[in-house]
Amino acid sequence: MAPGIQVDELTALKRRVAELQVQVEQLRTSGAEQFRRLVDDSPAMTWTSGPDARCDYVNRAWLHFRGRTVEEETGGGWVEGLHPDDRDLCMETYLRAFQARQPFRMQYRLQRADESYSWMESAGVPRYHANGEFAGFMGTVADVTDRKKGMFIPDQESVRIVFALTERERQVLVLIAHGKSTKEAAAQLGISYKTTDSHRSRILEKLGVHETASMVRYAIRAGLVEP
Repeated sequence: MAPGIQVDELTALKRRVAELQVQVEQLRTSGAEQFRRLVDDSPAMTWTSGPDARCDYVNRAWLHFRGRTVEEETGGGWVEGLHPDDRDLCMETYLRAFQARQPFRMQYRLQRADESYSWMESAGVPRYHANGEFAGFMGTVADVTDRKKGMFIPDQESVRIVFALTERERQVLVLIAHGKSTKEAAAQLGISYKTTDSHRSRILEKLGVHETASMVRYAIRAGLVEP
């Protein structure tokens, strides 16, 4: 094949690849716009975040509940609506799930358009592009205030103290509070008995208590386990 023909074919191939890339991007944009139109019509409060963990979309139901604009709620703006007592725990739960690419479910108080607070339950899952690339998270939020009436409310000081523990220490605390022995907790976490026992000793020290029953009471007051 003559060199001139090869160059022409290579140029044509590059042009075709560029055209296909444009078409793929148009389809992706069209799909995203169609998805957002559908979600905007949903009565369920819905949000998405990008690979940087920052909120990049909230639907109309969310904006109606909050009484704010898209610009005010996206990015880190939605955090302004969290009750001050719930903010640290909420963000820690979200970021831990985000880093691990794991689904999460949590409850917190969120400010309404009338400036009152409602108890909300948020559930989120990781989302991916068609090529498998991590795209961020997507979730829904439901008002569960009526379900919370008359229910146990975590003691904020206990929450603060318990969440000063390391993540592994909290895991050990939860298992022990559920009646697991140190040996059983070690087996479930896949760590040695000695390591688990060391975690248990540090938990006692950090909580300022001396026996398992007091550890369990802390876990209950902090809302880690049901009373």
